Order: sequence, then C-alpha cells, then structure tokens
Amino acid sequence: MIGIIGAMSEEVDIIKDIMVDVSEIKISDRTFYKGKFNDKEVVLALSGIGMVNATITTTLLINEFKIDKIYFSGVAGSINKDVNLGDIVISDSLVEYLFDATAFGYKIGEIPRMNSSEFKPNEILLDAKNKLKNEKIKYGKILSGDKFVSSKSEKEKLGKDFDALAVDMESAAIAHTAVVLGVDFLIIRSISDSITDDSTIEYSEFVNIAANNSKNILLKLI
Repeated sequence: MIGIIGAMSEEVDIIKDIMVDVSEIKISDRTFYKGKFNDKEVVLALSGIGMVNATITTTLLINEFKIDKIYFSGVAGSINKDVNLGDIVISDSLVEYLFDATAFGYKIGEIPRMNSSEFKPNEILLDAKNKLKNEKIKYGKILSGDKFVSSKSEKEKLGKDFDALAVDMESAAIAHTAVVLGVDFLIIRSISDSITDDSTIEYSEFVNIAANNSKNILLKLI
C-alpha cells in the first residue's frame, strides 16, 4: 500500500479531489482517506503542521495501513539562490536543523547516538529520477524544524551552513520516522517562498500554486 502525506489542507485537498472510491477513516484525531489515486491503491493523510504532528501521522499511517512506501507532497521555502518560486525540490537527504546538542561536542543538526542524522530515501529516489528524467527537478538536501523561516539572512545562512536547497516544518520528521520503521519515502516540495524578506507575503500568494505543482509531480510517480 502507498501512503501519501500533506501537512496542510491546501496540499491534501487537491489530491483527495482527484481520488476515486474514497473512504474516510478516523484514528484518534487523525483522518485518513483510503482510495485510488492514478489507479493505484493509496492512503492519504493530513499530518498537520510541525514535526510532532508529522511524526504521529507517519507512525499511524505505517502501522495501521501496512504502508510500504510514503510520498510527501507539499510546499517549502527556498534557502538557495538558484531555487526559485514554483521550482520542484526532491530531497536526497533530510536534516532536523534545529536539533542542538553542541554542548556535548556535536554539530548543529546532529542527533546523539544515532548512526546518521541525515535521513535518505533508497530505491524510491532512483525510481523517481528515472520517471522524472525529462522534468526540471532539483535534487538535494531539505531541512526541517518547528519554525517558519522568513528572513533572507537566515535563509541564506541555512543554505550555506547545511549545503541545502529548501526548508520546511515536517519533512525530516517524516523521513526520520520512516527510516526507523523501515519504510522507503520520497519528499516532494514545490517552492512557495524564495530567498527574500517578503517570505510571508509570497507564501500567502503562492502556496496553492506550489501545492498544485507538487501534486502534478506526484501524478507522474504513482
């Protein structure tokens, strides 16, 4: 079974609207939509915003529906001058950039007592690169943390410090959970705000366009 996650209604509704044979399943306070997307059996979930919400939803999705791979479809902010509004970024690694154990000699973003603090997709990424070889996709690192990054200077610093392309509030938590539970995953993010001090304005204007861009890529993969 394929799992699909979006953090916000803007990201989930445009996917649900083109699903067929949809049944709604409530687990705790979460709603899951089981049906067909592009003629494939899927379960779609609205995670809610933030790292904990993303972790809870991913765990329930995997354990309750026996998911064997997960796609995330949504929006993110650019932290690289070459990544612009509407661009599609697919992660080849993800980092929880706000994790701070530097007092014990770790680098920012490193999680103590784990084999790696970068969470990476496996075969699902190779499949995506093959299916999307004629698309303009940027592959690289995505950062996640419980903060909406709105200032140009902070975005530029994050991009430089981590050699990353985009930042959001859920992807690394989904990736971390999927890796621990043994499920392959792919994060698809369309850029809703660029490297600018006007990020909140751009986001409000472009979030729906960006979410639709991400959904269109998902259609090519599933």
